[in-house]
Amino acid sequence: MTTSQSDIAQGPVLNQPVMLSHGTISCRNLEASRRFYEEFLGLDCVHHTGRGLLLRKGGYLVIVCLEVGEHVKPVDRQHHWGLDLESREAVDRALKLAHDLADKYGIHQISRITDHHDSYSFYFRDLDANYWEFQYVGGGQDNGEGRYDKFFSRGDID
Repeated sequence: MTTSQSDIAQGPVLNQPVMLSHGTISCRNLEASRRFYEEFLGLDCVHHTGRGLLLRKGGYLVIVCLEVGEHVKPVDRQHHWGLDLESREAVDRALKLAHDLADKYGIHQISRITDHHDSYSFYFRDLDANYWEFQYVGGGQDNGEGRYDKFFSRGDID
């Protein structure tokens, strides 16, 4: 049986999800990775299971970090995690700190800052070959509506 466009337009196949709750990354060593997540990225962390750590910042969505030892698989830059900063100057400071603290936290493949698509940002890889982006996207929250809320409020592009 195939699904037609009219079937999709009627709603999701499953019951309506309540929310997008989590994604997953892997690490070699929870202790070393936690130090990076808390001290460098400034994320909130909790060791919730034997080989697992929950990461979050500023919302309900969490990243589940699972310790897999040497079975870590590097990802490409298209599969990155983005962190919004409050200003262009904060991005500049983060870039300097990434270079200054690279050896301490296992940071590598630090890109140059790019300034396009209303985003001022740079990328880097962590000790487990996950990509991260620090970005500033301009005016921040306007009237309680954030950048991504505005995209959803606008709807699909033509």
